[in-house]
Parts: sequence; structure tokens; C-alpha cells
Amino acid sequence: MSTAILTGQPVPGSPLEGDLRSLGFDVRVASDAADTETLLAAVPAGQRVAIVDTRFVGHVHALRLGLTDPRFPASAVPGAVTAQPEARADLTSALRATAGSGNGGGSSAVTVEALADHVAEAIEAEGRDLHRPDLGTLVATVPSDPQTRNEARQAVAAVDDEAVRLRTAVKSRDGFFTTYCISPYSRYIARWCARRGLTPNQVTTASLLVALIAAGCAATGTRGGFVAAGLLLLFSFVLDCTDGQLARYSLQYSTLGAWLDATFDRAKEYAYYAGLALGAAQGGDDVWALALGAMVLQTCRHVVDFSFNEANHDATANTSPTAALSDKLDSVGWTVWLRRMIVLPIGERWALIAVLTAVTTPRITLVVLLIGCGLAACYTTAGRVLRSLTRRATRTDRAAQALADLADTGPLASPFAALNSGGLPAPVLAFAGGAVLACVAGLTSYGSPWVVVAAVIYVVTSGLAVARPLKGALDWLVPPFFRAAEYGTILLLAAKADVNGALPAAFGLVSAVAYHHYDTVYRIRGNAGAPPHWLVRAIGGHEGRTLVVALAAALLTDTDFTVALTALAVAVALVVLVESIRYWVTAHKRGAPAVHDEGEPA
Repeated sequence: MSTAILTGQPVPGSPLEGDLRSLGFDVRVASDAADTETLLAAVPAGQRVAIVDTRFVGHVHALRLGLTDPRFPASAVPGAVTAQPEARADLTSALRATAGSGNGGGSSAVTVEALADHVAEAIEAEGRDLHRPDLGTLVATVPSDPQTRNEARQAVAAVDDEAVRLRTAVKSRDGFFTTYCISPYSRYIARWCARRGLTPNQVTTASLLVALIAAGCAATGTRGGFVAAGLLLLFSFVLDCTDGQLARYSLQYSTLGAWLDATFDRAKEYAYYAGLALGAAQGGDDVWALALGAMVLQTCRHVVDFSFNEANHDATANTSPTAALSDKLDSVGWTVWLRRMIVLPIGERWALIAVLTAVTTPRITLVVLLIGCGLAACYTTAGRVLRSLTRRATRTDRAAQALADLADTGPLASPFAALNSGGLPAPVLAFAGGAVLACVAGLTSYGSPWVVVAAVIYVVTSGLAVARPLKGALDWLVPPFFRAAEYGTILLLAAKADVNGALPAAFGLVSAVAYHHYDTVYRIRGNAGAPPHWLVRAIGGHEGRTLVVALAAALLTDTDFTVALTALAVAVALVVLVESIRYWVTAHKRGAPAVHDEGEPA
């Protein structure tokens, strides 16, 4: 339960108290500033508390945005200010400072007028973060006389509060397919869910279950199964949009919810690739290499996005003529949608997969997907490289640390970091080591000892690449190069083994490792830092796992190699899943700050 303290003389006919109760507040009334302090001190420390001016006139949704958003420790709208437990001390201090500024230096009845606004100003004056939501057409004001009160009430009546709430439930920046083919009706599903007490996490889980059923339908290998799979995949995406819209509609944000949403998106798509591969096998076609290739490509695309954004998240003097041109293009309607469609965001990508699954074969579906995602990857990566080369920016230590965490360097490469006091740039070293390894793995026969030699070279170059802080213009490319080298090597060696089960085992291993890398990203985005060092050491780091796979291919028969890949996949999955689930559940229980990242529509 949250508590709202009303200050000032009651206004006859005002719906304010009822509005606050509808938002979950226990309403108490203070006669003056001293009484407000007393009531504030009586509210349990673990509760949200708000101070609201009784003269407030505005929409209920304006109060909801200002007083109930869990993402912000303290926030305010005209006539109301609120604090969650972590900002309670700031609110108390600001109230005392405001009350003490009254007549005679002590609390007095005079200071109760506009008390909420004075407290909000005092919080900001102390340098504390105070969120003030953009209300748009919503009304939130404190009239000073009957005439302005009447005008404010007319302004409230002129704007449909519910229509604004529904409209703003939709993500402000999304892909063409999502914007025009999903969101026009999914927002109403979100409202339906909210009115029945469903949570975003429940809808997210339902979306995952539907996608897994879709993958199961695809695995049947029948035309009816493929058609059902395509339809179910689209329905899963509708639910995927609905969970975020429900979170925005009802302001139900949480750290756990953000993690589930992001993690399940990846799980749904990659499980569907596996379903397509299993379905193709029913018809005698082996497309596991294509399915794994699609997962590798999509994962590398994501790490490019993550690395670039983290490298430039808080950079100073962050200007670029290329970025300025991009912003200019985004001001023209048709170029905005064209540019968003070119990158094949999740909506367009899933629609493409669903339609192709229903009307073609798994092989055609995966080949077209690889071509489309490959072109999209070239477009986005080239644009970001160009921006980086033309950008004048100074990257922070935080950005360098985030890139180092994304690199996922293990104990084998670390000793070599001390050997690089200068010389080649980090991206060159990372690319060279990975390219040598991939070429040797691709050009030699299965079991060649030269792959082990190349893997050792990769270990050395990986250590040299992260020897210095990753603050260079293109240093954000280092984590993507490492991901491509590790995943690509596993794919090539499994394909070279040419035995049933090798590629599915490799698919499982890459899935487990990719989960660890995505988990690292989501922790960094949530300002929780990277996974603990012991976890990275326990699973070997990217270079350690690559060397182990290379040694297994050189020392074991193709059948035993498949068993080794399976065992490694299970071991990595168990370690990273147990630690990850423990972390996120614990963070949720201890009340970690709520997270809601609009991000890129990928």
C-alpha cells in the first residue's frame, strides 16, 4: 500500500481523494506543514509516499504517471511529489527545509500552500534526481482561484484520458510491421489484460509458450504443421507486443520483467530455428547448419547493437556529420520507415519467417532469412563504422568497462594482455585472430591439428586485444569479432565432423553460450554490472571454450566429438542458468530499480 498526504484546505466537489484511492493510495489529510511532517514520519519506511496539493486539478493518468511509475525513486507533477523508499530521505529533508522557511523559521500554516511544489523544488535544489514525466495533452495544474479552476476542469473534460493512455502504451519508436499491423489492436488486448489483473510477466510467459508450441508444430515436418507454426509465431509476436504495452499502460515495470522479456525473445526465435531444422529432417533435408548459421548471425547482429550503444552511451563531445545526416533523414516520413524496415527488426523478421514457413520449406525460409539478415547486418554495421570514424567523442571509463565485460575474456587470454604495450589496434588484433581461426577451421579436414594451433593463436591475439582500455573509435567491434570467431568455429567444426547429431549439439552449445552473453548485456543495461568473475572463469571465457572445442575436434572421433559438444553445452547451460536465475530473482526480491528499455526495435 502507498500513502498520499493531502495538504491544504479541502476543495468541495474535488474528485482528487477518489482518484488517489483508485491508484492504490491510502489517503491522509494534513492541516499544515508540521502535520505533514508528522504523517510522513508515521508512514512505514518501505512504502511509497506522496504529498499532494488538495487544489490539484488534472487527469487521473497524469497522477498515475507522476506518482506510481516504479522506475524513478522520486518524481513530480504540478501539485504532487512522490518518493519511493530509496528516495524517502530526500523527501523528508526537502520537507523539513521547506517547512523551516516559513514565518519565524519554523513550521506554520502558511507553508502548507503549494507545499508539494515547494518540496519538489527543494529536492531539485539539493541536486537530487527528480523525474518529471512528459504529460503531453494531459492536464495537471494547481488553480489559484475559482475561475482558473473552472478553466482547468474544462481542459480536463476536453481530453480523453483513456485515449491518451492507450496511445502512449504503444512504443514510441517501432518497426513498420509492428506499428501498422500489430499495435492498432494489441493495445486493446493490453487493456483487456490490465482490467483482469494480468501482469506483463504472465503475458510474456504466454508468448514464450505459444512460440514453443509453434516450434513444435514446425518440427512435425507436415504442411499443416508449418501453416500452424507460422500462425502461432505471429500470435506469439502479438503477445510479445502486448506485454510491453501492458507494462506501459499500467506502469508495471520491473527488473525481472525486463529480463524475462528480453531473454524470452531470444529463446522464442532460436527455438523456432531448431523447430524448422527438426521439421526439415522429417522430410529428409538436413538444415541444421543453416539454423545454426541464422542464430550465429542474429546473435552477432545483436552484440554489434549492444557494443556500439554501450560505447557511445555516455560519450562526451559525441558529434558526427554522419549522425547528423541520419537524424535529417529521420525527419522525412518515408525514409524513416524504409530505414527501419531495411534492418529487419523483430516484427518484419518474424513476419517473414512466419509467411515463408507456411508457404515454402524450412530450407528456403532459413536461406532467405540468412540473406536478409546478412544484408541488414552489412547496412547497420557499415553505418556505425562510418559514424565512429567521423565522430569526435571521448569515451568514458564506464563505456570501456562495459566493452571489456562484453568481450568475455577468460583466464587463458588474460596473461597475454600484459604483453601489448602498443602496436596494432584492438579491433585489428581481434579480427586477425578470429579470421585465422575461421579460415583454418574451414579449409582443413576434420581432426586437423592445425585448428588447435590456430586456436592457440586466437587465445594470444584475444589477450593482446583487451590489453588496453577499449576507448578507441572502433573498439566496440572487439566483442562482435570475438562472438563471430567463437560461434563460427563451433559451427565449422561441427559441420566438418559430418556425423548425425554434431550440428544439433553445436546448436545447443552456442545457445548456452549466447544466453550467457545476452545475460551479460541485460545486467549492464540494468546498471547491475557484468556477471561475477568466477562465472567467466568457470566457463572458460570465449577463448577458453574455443580452444576446448578445437582440442576435442583434433583428439576425438566424430562421434565422440558430438558427445563432447553435448556435454559442454549441458555444463555451460547449467552453470549460467543457475547463476543467472539466482541473480535476477534475488534482484527482484530485494527491490532492484525497475527497468524499461525501449531500445532498438531489433
